Amino acid sequence: MRAISLALTLAMLAPAASIAADDQPYAIFAGGCFWSIEKAFDHAPGVISAVSGYSGGTVADPSYDQVTTGRTGHVEAVKVTYDPARTSYAQLLEIYWHQVDLTNAEGQFCDYGSQYRSEIFYVTPEQKAEAEETERALARSGKVNGEIVTQIRAESAFYPAEEYHQNFADKNPDYYQRYRIGCRRDERLAAIWK
Repeated sequence: MRAISLALTLAMLAPAASIAADDQPYAIFAGGCFWSIEKAFDHAPGVISAVSGYSGGTVADPSYDQVTTGRTGHVEAVKVTYDPARTSYAQLLEIYWHQVDLTNAEGQFCDYGSQYRSEIFYVTPEQKAEAEETERALARSGKVNGEIVTQIRAESAFYPAEEYHQNFADKNPDYYQRYRIGCRRDERLAAIWK
């Protein structure tokens, strides 16, 4: 009986270990400074992890200093791994769209440059179709002030950012709050969404 109990305990622990594995579905979103995008997903129901990083560029394993020059082609992005039994890609898109200035092709809030553009990197054809459909639905809805310029393109290599960027808003709440207020992020989001 004790051997069965131990085997059962180990079996119960195995899924937790595989949760971080690559077999879980994920999405990649970019929308300005990754601290804010990561924060939006960190505590969302069904999200297993939200990792800040870089995607869309031509340099392998870039550093923050390289990406911030705007010359690597990368954007600051967040890889969101999720449990499809608890949330859907459509729900993640709903969170994403309400966190970005989807009308600004030059950057986000107080962060300007190509490395801060808003992009959705689709991982599967289904994600592409859903992202494009939600974009069309938003455009038709009249809820957004301005033309939607967020790019939707195929996933490219994702490189996790340096450790000090991970969970930045939770680890540095005062600094992050000053940044968010200083960038007038919430004020601009309210203006974008009628």
